[in-house]
Amino acid sequence: AFAPPYKGMVGVVLGMTWARAAIFWGSDRGRELLQKQGVNETWSTILPPLIVSTAVQCINQPIVRASITLQNPESSLPNTSAAFRHIYANHGLSGLWHGTSAGILKTVPKYCSAIIVKDIMEEHLPRPDPASPTYDSDRLWRSAAKSATAGVAGAALTNPLDVIRNEMFKTNLSLTETVKSLYRQMGYRFVSRGMGKNMIAVAIPVGCTIFFTDALIQFTTKNTNRNQPDRQQQAK
Repeated sequence: AFAPPYKGMVGVVLGMTWARAAIFWGSDRGRELLQKQGVNETWSTILPPLIVSTAVQCINQPIVRASITLQNPESSLPNTSAAFRHIYANHGLSGLWHGTSAGILKTVPKYCSAIIVKDIMEEHLPRPDPASPTYDSDRLWRSAAKSATAGVAGAALTNPLDVIRNEMFKTNLSLTETVKSLYRQMGYRFVSRGMGKNMIAVAIPVGCTIFFTDALIQFTTKNTNRNQPDRQQQAK
């Protein structure tokens, strides 16, 4: 088993990988489909990440619950499977989905805000000149600016919900009781608790996901365009 802070790493990595892939692919694909159906730009942008990220959060919730249980310094559980069994034994099947409401409140706004900011930046950032000798690198710099802004926006806007979700997992209190408890302990300062860590844990992965997706699309498009004349020559 991995030692802290790497306990449960495999489950977390696999869960986050498929979740982000599903959310970003589903959002882009959903937007295209809605636009083809004549849905306006605003709803085409908002609805896909709203629906997809909600579904993904519900499916992933047991993994999230187990990983946070493992990361508790007082936990002696060795791995994700043991965490599942521990939660089930102590809180029943529903315990695996405890905190789903807070998770949805955190995850859905995070990805919705990140994707909306990404699309806004995509529309308004100056586009590189295809005739420029630095066209490829200019596209990457543009993508980096878009990705960083989207990642930071998603992390900052949802930090309070991250605090509430983690506190729910530690205390097993309801959403309302958790908010009241945090307010009694810290006042409104709880909304910024752990902001720096959240920037690393959320902004960097989300920003990197957007950037590397753009870079991969750019790379595959470039190779496709480069091979197109060869295919046309062979056809002749």
